[in-house]
Amino acid sequence: MAEPFLASASDYVDRALGGFARANADVVALHTDPVFVRAVAPDPGRRAGLVSGGGSGHEPMHAGLVGRGMLDAAVPGKVFASPHNRQVYQASRAVAGPEGVLHIVKNYTGDRINFGIAAERLRHDGIRVERVLVDDDIATDSADTATGRRGTGATILVEKLLGAAADAGLGLSELAELGARVAERSRSLAVASQAHTSPATGRLAFELADGEVEYGVGIHGERAARSVPRPPLPQLVGRMLDDVLTRTPAGDRALLLVNGLGATTAIELHNVFDLAADALAERGVSLGGSLVGTWTPALDMKGFSLTVTMLQDDWQALWDAPVWTATLRK
Repeated sequence: MAEPFLASASDYVDRALGGFARANADVVALHTDPVFVRAVAPDPGRRAGLVSGGGSGHEPMHAGLVGRGMLDAAVPGKVFASPHNRQVYQASRAVAGPEGVLHIVKNYTGDRINFGIAAERLRHDGIRVERVLVDDDIATDSADTATGRRGTGATILVEKLLGAAADAGLGLSELAELGARVAERSRSLAVASQAHTSPATGRLAFELADGEVEYGVGIHGERAARSVPRPPLPQLVGRMLDDVLTRTPAGDRALLLVNGLGATTAIELHNVFDLAADALAERGVSLGGSLVGTWTPALDMKGFSLTVTMLQDDWQALWDAPVWTATLRK
């Protein structure tokens, strides 16, 4: 049993948000009733605000990506739990532009419901709302899955491209259409060799046999449909990319996200990235950009995910555009 380093057993998410906002006061401000994080210096030319959110435990997604060039506001829930619709509603009102607000929503039932309720309230107030649904996880791309593909690491790439497009002056409808295209051209897959530690119990959420990996694990700690014998890393990365690419629209230039699930070191992730970049090149896909690091963890799970977004010609400039958030800056 590994006891987590938390100030208390009840309000550790609020305490973490307070610490995050204090450490990044030049970029974000924390609203506490209800809880949301907003940018202190958004681009004044934006015609529509960008809002995303979801359960805590996935930091820096989403609060770490609030700022110039990305999100206007992020709405955090409790660990692995959707934010309340009141949070989404108030955050959206706070950052809506003259054309309204765009919600970037991961495909989970709670998120869809609460963002949907907030959108109804906003429309009642006369504020236009559009939604981009991110559903990139091929592990749940099955008729047996009620909600379909989960939303995972591709959310980061969607937020970056849409943030640049919003700063470039695109309107609400144009942003929604672009976001839908980016989401459709993005797919992800995650593996893990060890479960996350529950903050409530200090114990692993599930056990894996020696020499096995969960192939297709979820960012809320969901087990995969199957455990498989752990192959050498080059073979594992190649298999993952083959599975991702067979479910991604064809293309020859892509963004690649190598994402740690919480307890995977930078040395490991850069090993994965080097292998993945080589594997993509062998499959005729060059890189237009990449991110390597812990971007969408599942608390302290030991594992990683790969996300591929097939670029269209006009997206490269959006990827290369400046961004200034607590976590991503260029």
